[in-house]
Amino acid sequence: MMLAAARENGVPAQLVRHYRDGAVMGFTEVLAKGRRLLRNVEFCKGDILAWKPDVVVLIDYPGFNMKIAEFCHRHGIRVFYYIAPKTWASREGRNRKLKAWVDRLFIVFPFEKEYFSRRGISYVYEGNPLVDAVDSHEFVRPVEGPYIALLAGSRKAEISRTMPVCMELADRLSALPRYEGYSFVVAGAPARSREDYLPYIGGRANVELMFDRTYDILKFADAAVVNSGTASLEAALIGTPQVVCWSTSPLTYFVAKNVLRVGDHIRYISLGNLCIDRQAFRELIQEDFNIEEVLAEVRRLNEDQAYRSRMLADYAAIRESLGGSGASRKVAAAMIRELRAGGAR
Repeated sequence: MMLAAARENGVPAQLVRHYRDGAVMGFTEVLAKGRRLLRNVEFCKGDILAWKPDVVVLIDYPGFNMKIAEFCHRHGIRVFYYIAPKTWASREGRNRKLKAWVDRLFIVFPFEKEYFSRRGISYVYEGNPLVDAVDSHEFVRPVEGPYIALLAGSRKAEISRTMPVCMELADRLSALPRYEGYSFVVAGAPARSREDYLPYIGGRANVELMFDRTYDILKFADAAVVNSGTASLEAALIGTPQVVCWSTSPLTYFVAKNVLRVGDHIRYISLGNLCIDRQAFRELIQEDFNIEEVLAEVRRLNEDQAYRSRMLADYAAIRESLGGSGASRKVAAAMIRELRAGGAR
Protein backbone atom coordinates (compact mmCIF):
# COMPACT_ATOMS: atom_id res chain seq x y z
CA MET A 1 0.00 0.00 0.00
CA MET A 2 2.74 2.46 0.94
CA LEU A 3 4.74 1.47 -2.14
CA ALA A 4 1.76 2.07 -4.42
CA ALA A 5 1.01 5.42 -2.77
CA ALA A 6 4.59 6.57 -3.26
CA ARG A 7 4.57 5.65 -6.93
CA GLU A 8 1.21 7.32 -7.49
CA ASN A 9 2.72 10.55 -6.14
CA GLY A 10 5.76 10.32 -8.38
CA VAL A 11 8.16 9.24 -5.64
CA PRO A 12 10.67 6.56 -6.71
CA ALA A 13 10.14 3.50 -4.52
CA GLN A 14 11.35 -0.07 -4.60
CA LEU A 15 10.37 -3.09 -2.52
CA VAL A 16 13.45 -5.08 -1.53
CA ARG A 17 11.92 -7.30 1.18
CA HIS A 18 8.36 -7.81 2.42
CA TYR A 19 7.87 -7.85 6.20
CA ARG A 20 5.68 -10.96 6.00
CA ASP A 21 8.75 -12.94 4.91
CA GLY A 22 10.24 -12.44 8.35
CA ALA A 23 7.27 -11.82 10.61
CA VAL A 24 7.13 -14.18 13.57
CA MET A 25 4.81 -14.56 16.53
CA GLY A 26 5.25 -16.90 19.46
CA PHE A 27 8.23 -18.83 20.85
CA THR A 28 8.05 -21.71 18.36
CA GLU A 29 7.94 -19.45 15.30
CA VAL A 30 10.84 -17.39 16.63
CA LEU A 31 12.97 -20.53 16.86
CA ALA A 32 11.85 -21.82 13.47
CA LYS A 33 12.32 -18.54 11.60
CA GLY A 34 15.12 -17.00 13.62
CA ARG A 35 17.76 -17.55 10.97
CA ARG A 36 15.63 -15.94 8.28
CA LEU A 37 14.97 -12.99 10.58
CA LEU A 38 18.70 -12.50 11.16
CA ARG A 39 19.41 -12.75 7.43
CA ASN A 40 16.81 -10.06 6.73
CA VAL A 41 18.27 -7.84 9.43
CA GLU A 42 21.74 -8.14 7.91
CA PHE A 43 20.36 -7.52 4.43
CA CYS A 44 18.64 -4.33 5.58
CA LYS A 45 21.78 -3.12 7.33
CA GLY A 46 23.74 -3.51 4.12
CA ASP A 47 21.04 -1.78 2.10
CA ILE A 48 20.98 1.16 4.53
CA LEU A 49 24.75 1.60 4.33
CA ALA A 50 24.66 1.42 0.54
CA TRP A 51 21.87 3.98 0.26
CA LYS A 52 23.05 6.32 3.06
CA PRO A 53 19.65 7.88 3.82
CA ASP A 54 19.10 11.04 5.87
CA VAL A 55 16.52 9.20 7.94
CA VAL A 56 15.18 5.68 8.36
CA VAL A 57 11.45 5.41 9.10
CA LEU A 58 10.60 2.29 11.09
CA ILE A 59 6.99 1.10 11.26
CA ASP A 60 5.75 -1.23 14.02
CA TYR A 61 7.38 -4.72 14.08
CA PRO A 62 9.72 -4.10 17.08
CA GLY A 63 11.38 -7.52 17.03
CA PHE A 64 12.99 -6.52 13.75
CA ASN A 65 13.01 -2.75 13.85
CA MET A 66 14.70 -2.30 17.22
CA LYS A 67 17.77 -4.03 15.74
CA ILE A 68 17.68 -1.62 12.80
CA ALA A 69 17.23 1.36 15.15
CA GLU A 70 20.38 0.42 17.08
CA PHE A 71 22.32 -0.02 13.84
CA CYS A 72 21.21 3.34 12.43
CA HIS A 73 22.02 5.10 15.69
CA ARG A 74 25.55 3.67 15.69
CA HIS A 75 26.05 4.91 12.12
CA GLY A 76 24.73 8.42 12.77
CA ILE A 77 21.51 7.98 10.79
CA ARG A 78 18.37 9.64 12.14
CA VAL A 79 15.56 7.28 13.17
CA PHE A 80 11.83 7.97 13.13
CA TYR A 81 9.63 5.21 14.58
CA TYR A 82 5.94 5.13 13.57
CA ILE A 83 3.59 2.95 15.66
CA ALA A 84 5.60 2.57 18.82
CA PRO A 85 6.47 -0.77 20.42
CA LYS A 86 3.81 -1.58 23.02
CA THR A 87 6.16 -1.25 25.97
CA TRP A 88 3.21 -0.15 28.11
CA ALA A 89 2.04 -3.77 27.92
CA SER A 90 5.31 -5.69 28.06
CA ARG A 91 9.10 -5.45 27.71
CA GLU A 92 9.33 -2.05 29.37
CA GLY A 93 13.10 -2.34 29.20
CA ARG A 94 12.85 -1.38 25.55
CA ASN A 95 12.08 2.18 26.64
CA ARG A 96 15.74 2.80 27.43
CA LYS A 97 16.63 1.70 23.92
CA LEU A 98 13.90 3.82 22.35
CA LYS A 99 15.16 6.85 24.23
CA ALA A 100 18.75 6.19 23.16
CA TRP A 101 18.28 5.10 19.56
CA VAL A 102 15.13 6.80 18.23
CA ASP A 103 15.13 10.51 17.37
CA ARG A 104 11.36 10.83 17.28
CA LEU A 105 8.61 8.40 18.20
CA PHE A 106 5.25 8.69 16.43
CA ILE A 107 2.54 7.10 18.56
CA VAL A 108 -0.99 6.05 17.57
CA PHE A 109 -2.89 5.68 20.86
CA PRO A 110 -3.91 8.51 23.21
CA PHE A 111 -3.00 6.63 26.38
CA GLU A 112 0.60 6.38 25.13
CA LYS A 113 1.10 10.14 25.52
CA GLU A 114 1.31 10.17 29.31
CA TYR A 115 3.13 6.85 29.36
CA PHE A 116 6.02 7.98 27.16
CA SER A 117 6.09 11.49 28.63
CA ARG A 118 6.72 10.06 32.10
CA ARG A 119 9.67 8.15 30.71
CA GLY A 120 11.20 11.17 29.02
CA ILE A 121 10.69 9.84 25.50
CA SER A 122 9.95 12.47 22.86
CA TYR A 123 6.87 11.66 20.77
CA VAL A 124 4.39 13.03 18.24
CA TYR A 125 0.71 12.06 18.33
CA GLU A 126 -1.41 12.76 15.25
CA GLY A 127 -4.14 10.17 15.69
CA ASN A 128 -4.59 6.61 14.49
CA PRO A 129 -4.55 5.48 10.82
CA LEU A 130 -7.36 2.99 11.49
CA VAL A 131 -9.81 5.92 11.44
CA ASP A 132 -9.03 6.55 7.77
CA ALA A 133 -9.03 2.84 6.96
CA VAL A 134 -12.56 2.48 8.34
CA ASP A 135 -13.94 5.76 7.01
CA SER A 136 -12.64 5.22 3.48
CA HIS A 137 -14.14 1.74 3.20
CA GLU A 138 -17.16 1.33 0.91
CA PHE A 139 -19.44 -0.96 2.88
CA VAL A 140 -21.45 -3.67 1.14
CA ARG A 141 -23.83 -5.91 3.07
CA PRO A 142 -22.31 -9.42 3.08
CA VAL A 143 -25.46 -11.49 3.71
CA GLU A 144 -29.20 -10.94 3.89
CA GLY A 145 -31.09 -11.01 7.16
CA PRO A 146 -29.91 -10.52 10.74
CA TYR A 147 -26.64 -12.11 11.84
CA ILE A 148 -23.94 -12.21 14.50
CA ALA A 149 -20.32 -11.56 13.47
CA LEU A 150 -17.68 -13.98 14.72
CA LEU A 151 -14.01 -12.92 14.65
CA ALA A 152 -11.99 -15.80 16.04
CA GLY A 153 -8.48 -14.37 15.70
CA SER A 154 -5.68 -14.74 13.20
CA ARG A 155 -3.52 -17.47 14.74
CA LYS A 156 -4.35 -21.18 14.70
CA ALA A 157 -4.16 -21.37 18.48
CA GLU A 158 -6.67 -18.53 18.81
CA ILE A 159 -9.00 -20.13 16.29
CA SER A 160 -8.83 -23.51 18.04
CA ARG A 161 -9.88 -21.93 21.34
CA THR A 162 -12.43 -19.44 20.04
CA MET A 163 -14.30 -21.33 17.31
CA PRO A 164 -15.76 -24.12 19.49
CA VAL A 165 -17.39 -21.55 21.79
CA CYS A 166 -18.60 -19.54 18.78
CA MET A 167 -20.18 -22.63 17.23
CA GLU A 168 -21.89 -23.52 20.49
CA LEU A 169 -23.15 -19.94 20.56
CA ALA A 170 -24.62 -20.43 17.08
CA ASP A 171 -26.37 -23.61 18.22
CA ARG A 172 -27.69 -22.23 21.51
CA LEU A 173 -28.75 -18.81 20.23
CA SER A 174 -30.53 -20.06 17.11
CA ALA A 175 -32.57 -22.42 19.30
CA LEU A 176 -34.21 -19.39 20.97
CA PRO A 177 -37.42 -18.14 19.28
CA ARG A 178 -36.12 -14.56 18.95
CA TYR A 179 -33.05 -15.74 17.02
CA GLU A 180 -34.48 -18.48 14.80
CA GLY A 181 -33.81 -16.46 11.63
CA TYR A 182 -30.29 -15.42 12.55
CA SER A 183 -27.15 -16.51 10.74
CA PHE A 184 -23.58 -16.40 12.03
CA VAL A 185 -20.83 -15.01 9.82
CA VAL A 186 -17.23 -15.95 10.51
CA ALA A 187 -14.69 -13.38 9.30
CA GLY A 188 -11.71 -15.37 8.07
CA ALA A 189 -8.33 -13.84 8.89
CA PRO A 190 -6.15 -12.87 5.89
CA ALA A 191 -3.32 -15.25 6.79
CA ARG A 192 -5.63 -18.25 7.26
CA SER A 193 -7.40 -20.64 4.89
CA ARG A 194 -10.87 -22.17 4.85
CA GLU A 195 -9.41 -25.40 6.21
CA ASP A 196 -8.55 -23.61 9.44
CA TYR A 197 -12.24 -22.97 10.14
CA LEU A 198 -14.29 -25.65 8.38
CA PRO A 199 -13.62 -28.47 10.89
CA TYR A 200 -15.34 -26.36 13.55
CA ILE A 201 -18.21 -25.19 11.35
CA GLY A 202 -19.07 -28.69 10.18
CA GLY A 203 -22.46 -28.96 8.50
CA ARG A 204 -24.10 -25.95 10.16
CA ALA A 205 -26.28 -24.32 7.52
CA ASN A 206 -26.65 -21.10 9.50
CA VAL A 207 -22.89 -20.41 9.66
CA GLU A 208 -21.08 -18.75 6.77
CA LEU A 209 -17.34 -18.24 6.39
CA MET A 210 -16.14 -15.21 4.43
CA PHE A 211 -12.69 -13.81 3.68
CA ASP A 212 -11.64 -10.22 2.88
CA ARG A 213 -14.95 -8.86 4.17
CA THR A 214 -14.22 -8.13 7.83
CA TYR A 215 -15.34 -4.48 7.75
CA ASP A 216 -18.52 -5.37 5.87
CA ILE A 217 -19.26 -8.22 8.27
CA LEU A 218 -18.84 -5.95 11.28
CA LYS A 219 -20.83 -3.06 9.81
CA PHE A 220 -24.11 -4.89 9.33
CA ALA A 221 -23.93 -7.33 12.25
CA ASP A 222 -26.35 -6.99 15.15
CA ALA A 223 -23.46 -7.86 17.48
CA ALA A 224 -19.95 -9.30 17.31
CA VAL A 225 -17.86 -11.78 19.26
CA VAL A 226 -14.28 -10.57 18.78
CA ASN A 227 -10.99 -12.14 19.73
CA SER A 228 -8.91 -9.45 21.39
CA GLY A 229 -6.70 -7.43 19.05
CA THR A 230 -6.95 -4.69 16.45
CA ALA A 231 -10.34 -6.05 15.35
CA SER A 232 -11.94 -4.89 18.60
CA LEU A 233 -10.86 -1.31 17.89
CA GLU A 234 -12.09 -1.62 14.31
CA ALA A 235 -15.46 -2.85 15.60
CA ALA A 236 -15.69 0.20 17.86
CA LEU A 237 -14.89 2.58 14.99
CA ILE A 238 -17.41 0.87 12.74
CA GLY A 239 -20.03 0.95 15.51
CA THR A 240 -20.69 -2.74 16.13
CA PRO A 241 -21.77 -3.75 19.65
CA GLN A 242 -19.26 -6.37 20.76
CA VAL A 243 -17.92 -8.65 23.42
CA VAL A 244 -14.17 -9.29 23.43
CA CYS A 245 -12.87 -12.77 24.21
CA TRP A 246 -9.40 -14.04 24.92
CA SER A 247 -8.18 -17.42 26.06
CA THR A 248 -4.87 -19.25 25.95
CA SER A 249 -3.15 -22.20 27.59
CA PRO A 250 -2.82 -22.06 31.39
CA LEU A 251 0.98 -21.80 31.12
CA THR A 252 0.86 -18.97 28.57
CA TYR A 253 -1.74 -17.16 30.67
CA PHE A 254 0.45 -17.45 33.75
CA VAL A 255 3.40 -16.01 31.82
CA ALA A 256 1.22 -13.28 30.29
CA LYS A 257 -0.06 -12.16 33.70
CA ASN A 258 3.52 -11.74 34.86
CA VAL A 259 4.90 -10.19 31.66
CA LEU A 260 1.97 -8.06 30.57
CA ARG A 261 1.30 -5.22 32.96
CA VAL A 262 -2.45 -5.80 33.32
CA GLY A 263 -3.50 -4.76 36.80
CA ASP A 264 -0.63 -2.25 37.06
CA HIS A 265 -1.10 0.74 34.77
CA ILE A 266 -2.93 -1.42 32.20
CA ARG A 267 -6.47 -2.21 33.29
CA TYR A 268 -7.77 -3.70 30.04
CA ILE A 269 -6.59 -5.87 27.16
CA SER A 270 -8.70 -4.19 24.46
CA LEU A 271 -7.43 -1.10 22.68
CA GLY A 272 -10.83 0.58 22.66
CA ASN A 273 -11.22 0.30 26.43
CA LEU A 274 -7.63 1.47 26.91
CA CYS A 275 -8.25 4.55 24.75
CA ILE A 276 -10.90 5.91 27.12
CA ASP A 277 -9.66 4.16 30.28
CA ARG A 278 -13.02 2.62 31.05
CA GLN A 279 -14.98 -0.43 29.99
CA ALA A 280 -16.92 0.39 26.85
CA PHE A 281 -17.45 -3.32 26.20
CA ARG A 282 -16.90 -6.48 28.22
CA GLU A 283 -13.72 -8.52 28.09
CA LEU A 284 -14.17 -12.22 28.77
CA ILE A 285 -10.70 -13.48 29.66
CA GLN A 286 -9.57 -17.06 30.25
CA GLU A 287 -12.09 -18.81 32.56
CA ASP A 288 -14.70 -16.11 31.89
CA PHE A 289 -14.60 -16.98 28.19
CA ASN A 290 -17.21 -19.73 28.24
CA ILE A 291 -20.47 -20.35 26.44
CA GLU A 292 -22.72 -19.17 29.28
CA GLU A 293 -20.97 -15.80 29.57
CA VAL A 294 -20.78 -15.29 25.79
CA LEU A 295 -24.42 -16.27 25.27
CA ALA A 296 -25.61 -13.95 28.03
CA GLU A 297 -23.53 -11.04 26.72
CA VAL A 298 -24.63 -11.42 23.09
CA ARG A 299 -28.25 -11.53 24.21
CA ARG A 300 -27.73 -8.42 26.32
CA LEU A 301 -26.14 -6.61 23.36
CA ASN A 302 -29.22 -7.37 21.28
CA GLU A 303 -31.99 -7.13 23.84
CA ASP A 304 -30.94 -4.39 26.28
CA GLN A 305 -31.26 -1.17 24.28
CA ALA A 306 -30.01 1.06 27.11
CA TYR A 307 -26.87 -1.09 27.43
CA ARG A 308 -26.37 -1.00 23.69
CA SER A 309 -26.80 2.79 23.57
CA ARG A 310 -24.25 3.33 26.34
CA MET A 311 -21.74 1.25 24.41
CA LEU A 312 -22.30 3.25 21.22
CA ALA A 313 -21.85 6.48 23.19
CA ASP A 314 -18.52 5.17 24.47
CA TYR A 315 -17.60 4.31 20.88
CA ALA A 316 -17.99 8.00 20.03
CA ALA A 317 -15.55 8.82 22.83
CA ILE A 318 -13.10 6.21 21.51
CA ARG A 319 -13.27 7.72 18.03
CA GLU A 320 -12.74 11.22 19.39
CA SER A 321 -9.69 10.07 21.34
CA LEU A 322 -8.09 8.80 18.13
CA GLY A 323 -7.76 12.27 16.70
CA GLY A 324 -9.87 12.36 13.55
CA SER A 325 -8.85 11.70 9.96
CA GLY A 326 -5.56 12.05 8.12
CA ALA A 327 -3.27 10.57 10.78
CA SER A 328 -0.66 9.15 8.41
CA ARG A 329 -0.55 12.31 6.29
CA LYS A 330 -0.11 14.41 9.43
CA VAL A 331 2.69 12.12 10.58
CA ALA A 332 4.40 12.39 7.18
CA ALA A 333 4.16 16.20 7.37
CA ALA A 334 5.57 16.16 10.91
CA MET A 335 8.48 14.00 9.76
CA ILE A 336 9.28 16.44 6.95
CA ARG A 337 9.21 19.34 9.41
CA GLU A 338 11.56 17.47 11.73
CA LEU A 339 14.01 16.81 8.90
CA ARG A 340 13.94 20.39 7.69
CA ALA A 341 14.44 21.71 11.19
CA GLY A 342 17.21 19.33 12.20
CA GLY A 343 18.77 18.07 8.99
CA ALA A 344 20.86 14.93 9.00
CA ARG A 345 22.93 13.93 12.02
